[in-house]
Amino acid sequence: MKDEAIIKGRGAQRNVHNRFFELSHEQRNDFLEYCQKEGELADKNKTLYLPVFPKTIVNKVTSPDVGMAFSMNMYQGCEHGCIYCYARNSHEYWGYSAGLDFERRILVKKEAPKLLEAFLKKKSWKANTIVMSGNTDCYQPAEKKFELTRECLQVFLKYKHPVGIITKNALILRDLDILKALAKDNLIAVNISITSLSEETRRILEPRTATIKKRLETVKILSENGIPVKVMMAPIIPSINSHEILPLAKKVSELGALSIAHTIVRLNGAIGEIFTDWIHKTLPDRADKVLHQIEDCHGGTLNESRFGKRMRGEGKIAEQINMMVALARQKYFKNKAMPRLNCELHEQYKDEQLKLF
Repeated sequence: MKDEAIIKGRGAQRNVHNRFFELSHEQRNDFLEYCQKEGELADKNKTLYLPVFPKTIVNKVTSPDVGMAFSMNMYQGCEHGCIYCYARNSHEYWGYSAGLDFERRILVKKEAPKLLEAFLKKKSWKANTIVMSGNTDCYQPAEKKFELTRECLQVFLKYKHPVGIITKNALILRDLDILKALAKDNLIAVNISITSLSEETRRILEPRTATIKKRLETVKILSENGIPVKVMMAPIIPSINSHEILPLAKKVSELGALSIAHTIVRLNGAIGEIFTDWIHKTLPDRADKVLHQIEDCHGGTLNESRFGKRMRGEGKIAEQINMMVALARQKYFKNKAMPRLNCELHEQYKDEQLKLF
């Protein structure tokens, strides 16, 4: 396919059918021909921010292999456009496609800070780390406009409650003042996602994310300010970034990261179709090789839903990747570890004032 046919600045190259809908939408050739004759764009490729009003904001995580107990998401959908993102499937529950809609129809929960405060003040709630964001990135471009993540961090600080962050955006440094205040009481842990040291790989895999240089700088700055950082090498994709495990681990360790984590890519639900379409358009010379190697990691399929297997895979390729990560930990993180966050302070701040007895 010619390069001009690729939708610039997006991961997915089309919308795919929503499995919950009986009807589907498609662009007909006669419509595209009409637009061309009239000098109009068939697709303006614009991002829309759509307000939604959920009744709750904190979710209990029941999956045993995710590594968190509670999560919250201020935004649904993510403009970062990471082609492999497992969260794409969740957009179907809102009535949208897991493809381009996921990147261009961003649902904004403007009441998130109020909902969080009400949750933390519940008498029945016992402090446990709440992770922003378990689904979509809390520092995606929408955060520049709405600042919901910053407001929620202020709530966590007010009530002295532990919080984790997962992001691949350097925008987190805007909130360094709050993060440092949280770190004084051991109430914050940050997970920075870095999948490659190659800017070209980053550009095609994660088109609207912060550059690799910016993300590495973010690890360094956070670490220098006493904020514990883990680097998420997730996902590792055979024949795309699987060769970078050791150099990436070495680099982030030198910059102050205390730990690394990884997953092997799995293309569950609609993501298999989206990823397959994308790789044949962007990396046609190795598309079949990559897809077959992903299948080799998951028993001959692109999808994997078995707990205990879905994150680490199985087979020779998966075994090699997992061994390489284990070697990286041993070599570069032998005497490092992420701290256990403080859950002891929140109870006395729940009523917005210190208890005397």
